[in-house]
Amino acid sequence: MYQKITLPNGVRIVHEYIDTVRSAAIGIWVGNGSRYEPAELAGVSHFIEHMIFKGTEKRSARHIAIAMDAMGGQANAFTSKEVTCYYMRVLDTHVQTAAELLADMFLHSRFDQSDLELERGVVLEEIDMYEDSPEDVATDKLFEACFDGSALGRPILGYEETLEKMTSQTLHDFVRDYYHPADTVVAISGHYTQEDIDYICRLFSEMKGEGRNVIVPASYTPRVVVRPKEIEQNHLCIGFPGLALADERRYAYRLMNAMIGDGMSSRLFQTVREQNGLCYSVYSFITSHAETGMFSIYVGLSKEQEQRAAALVREVLEDFCANGPTRDELSRCREQMKSSLMMGLESTAARMNHLGKHEIALGRIPDPDELVACYDSVTAEQIQSLACEVFDYSRASICAVGKTGSEDDYRAMIGG
Repeated sequence: MYQKITLPNGVRIVHEYIDTVRSAAIGIWVGNGSRYEPAELAGVSHFIEHMIFKGTEKRSARHIAIAMDAMGGQANAFTSKEVTCYYMRVLDTHVQTAAELLADMFLHSRFDQSDLELERGVVLEEIDMYEDSPEDVATDKLFEACFDGSALGRPILGYEETLEKMTSQTLHDFVRDYYHPADTVVAISGHYTQEDIDYICRLFSEMKGEGRNVIVPASYTPRVVVRPKEIEQNHLCIGFPGLALADERRYAYRLMNAMIGDGMSSRLFQTVREQNGLCYSVYSFITSHAETGMFSIYVGLSKEQEQRAAALVREVLEDFCANGPTRDELSRCREQMKSSLMMGLESTAARMNHLGKHEIALGRIPDPDELVACYDSVTAEQIQSLACEVFDYSRASICAVGKTGSEDDYRAMIGG
């Protein structure tokens, strides 16, 4: 059972004690990601995530690295469209040391200009590395196109032209303006003491700032994207407008995704790969945000098989809409989702993530038993109704990467 403390400045501390382990995972979650950035600062949130490890007012980057290794801890960070997280996992004897190190990095990073110049090159290499993964290019470029014109559509990594203009002052100003105490959650799960929690509260009581970040709503628009690339395979991503993060139908949505394309027993894998041998990789995935989302289907295959594969994908979706899931299919996928949830929460890191992401996104943390009950309550009729709403080919989008044809060729594949 977790407990929640809201400090006078608005920072929330959520913690869950587990007496059967000897480690603890600590994460600082801030409700800021790439979709909050002004267009001229695209990529700044991810850049700050890198720079926070490069030194504070009292620690150099080397000092930080040595301190982490001395604890035997694991540390990392990530930036998404709507959140940034900095986290560590350590033995219970090092909880206060880890918390103080994380707080120092989070609250007092110096963003030295010379460090920034070096790290800018690292981020630009990361952008180039992404371009070398056509699977990522296909899925990300489709999302960018469908939400073009909004911050949600911009890449998390930003662009070379925006990154080149950023200075130490740019990063300091952005943290001051977008890292609000009321948008910050410190999540801890594992073995710790009340003294540890009191210490964490004192550390984050000094965080200054007022207000909260505000999302500018984005909406999905059907698109066709063609990206020629000299590679052996073609990579297709087909998208449909999906559900928002807190939509009450999200459990049916996740089960539907599992049935359609998440796993070897899914309909897409069995039909496109196993029964017809058209590809090696085919799957579906969902992306949900505060007010919108996308349901996507990826397939990597030869150009000669594109038309047939796209037709089979449509057959699978239309059959699912017409007939819904079978009883065995629903039972199997329900157990998969419940097992994945419960087994995943057997690690302190996963439980910390559970605490942080739900508190940031929903303002409350559902108990695992509550989540299991939500999956158990989903009916076949609810899933079929949702499928009919989502898989509307008049609103379908597609992105093709590789030895591509024309936009009209791919528009025809989705019936446009």
